[in-house]
Amino acid sequence: MSRGAGLAVAVFVSVAPLLADAPRLTKQDAERFQAKLTKIVEFGNAKPTAKAPKPQSTAVTDAEVNSYLRFIAGPQIPVGIVEPLLTAMGDGRVSGRAIVDLDAVRKQKQRGWLDPLAYLGGQLPVTAAGRLTTKDGKGQFLLESAEIKGVPIPKAVLQELLTYYSRTAENPAGIDMDAPFELPARIREIRVGSGTSTVVQ
Repeated sequence: MSRGAGLAVAVFVSVAPLLADAPRLTKQDAERFQAKLTKIVEFGNAKPTAKAPKPQSTAVTDAEVNSYLRFIAGPQIPVGIVEPLLTAMGDGRVSGRAIVDLDAVRKQKQRGWLDPLAYLGGQLPVTAAGRLTTKDGKGQFLLESAEIKGVPIPKAVLQELLTYYSRTAENPAGIDMDAPFELPARIREIRVGSGTSTVVQ
């Protein structure tokens, strides 16, 4: 999986809302998504030629993405995040859900009595929803709602969770959910439909 694809997974896992009906996950769908991801990355890595390549569109379903997360992408998901589920809600809106280890985040610093994370611990479902806009190879996510175990939480709390679980040696500050980002693999846009998203290169 490419670094850019890994980043996308991290973003969606960390800002994912509760799904009413979890999709049926299969190894066949996981392998189907992996094949599509390989195709996307290979197209993005192809050497440029004098003639511009014909645009490529690849449709992926929620079942394929979630099966990939369940059966193949496990080692690439940060320790402390389990059972991620994503969904395309249509009109650019995305949502999903993940069980997150809140103790690891809570214990990293002293907490005041006004800090919501001072009162939360264990492994709890973190959910969120928002709008993903993409154009000309750039993307941005706009948060609409976030909850922990069904209780609404401030954006700052979700950002702290995202920062903690997206930190790397190369990016110790983690991901800023408000920051625009470059789409990987020469992806021009991602069209989010209902249950299906289309990657345009």
